[in-house]
Amino acid sequence: MTPLATVSLVDVASYLPENRVPTSYFTQYAKTDRMAKNIMFRAPTWRHHVAADETAVDMAERAMAPLIERRGAAEVLGVDILLTHTQLPDLPVLGCGSELAKRMGMKPEWILDVHNGGCASFPYMIQLAQMIMSTTTAKSALIVAVQNAAGQGMTQTEVRKLAQATIPGDGCGVGLLLKSDEAPVLGVLARNYPEFAGDMTGEVEPARKYWEPGEGQWRIAFTEAKIMKVFARGNRLVPEVATALCDELGIKPSTVDTFVTNQPNRLFLRNWGDALELPAERHPDTFDECGNLFGAGIPITLDVENQAGRIKNGSFVLMSAFAHAGDFAAAAAVQWGAEPTL
Repeated sequence: MTPLATVSLVDVASYLPENRVPTSYFTQYAKTDRMAKNIMFRAPTWRHHVAADETAVDMAERAMAPLIERRGAAEVLGVDILLTHTQLPDLPVLGCGSELAKRMGMKPEWILDVHNGGCASFPYMIQLAQMIMSTTTAKSALIVAVQNAAGQGMTQTEVRKLAQATIPGDGCGVGLLLKSDEAPVLGVLARNYPEFAGDMTGEVEPARKYWEPGEGQWRIAFTEAKIMKVFARGNRLVPEVATALCDELGIKPSTVDTFVTNQPNRLFLRNWGDALELPAERHPDTFDECGNLFGAGIPITLDVENQAGRIKNGSFVLMSAFAHAGDFAAAAAVQWGAEPTL
């Protein structure tokens, strides 16, 4: 096996849409919904929604802007690898990678749209970038996680009445990786659980395939039985992959300086922090301001904490997340090196 190259996460940046939406937007439309009492659907205080004409590429460009300002256009736009994850592709068959490269004048040798990473896409893209840099001449990568399903999917006239609509928010997070040892990626662990594949489903009434014309508005299908299964899996998978990675590195999880996860709801966040025996200040999130950001949750939270000066260079940062209904999970550990300079 080819030894892995030493790769560093040297900077992160993010973007949140201007439209900051209170929970009251949804409560004015709410109907009697048994799911509203479920712990999975306790609403955040705020969430941000994409504008009607805002594309995934628009969001990625805006997230990249502070990165370009800090690092320079040549370094950011001259990367060899561009990896993107888009929660709701603007065109069903394509992610935004090639269009983003075209708009920004980029000429990366590698462009990959990573569809299956879901909420765990950021650590997964770190792993993919490291693997590519270890087996090719590539020396730099830009990873982009776009969450754009809230303002477009959850505000549909029928969907916005449901408890599940209040949870997601939109945003984009990006990371710059270099083949260097200045802020090394210490390890990445990704696990597939194909036995849970297909457990995340969509529905529309009257029934039809999502691309077929007809009445009704498509949404993710939730039942109480399915929610309990996903809850049990999520509770287990995130600390499981995080702890397994720490074991590989010979580190006790309770000594982690900053633990950043995906953020489906407050209960998951509390349980995951408890599982690693970490106080809340070492397990930050942006849930009350941003809601569930899916794959963008990790890089956006990292950027918020970093710009606030709460992640110090040299500190041990651990990321962990599970995707969909539990068919994938990933964790990544880095020695932080992106602390803002004064």
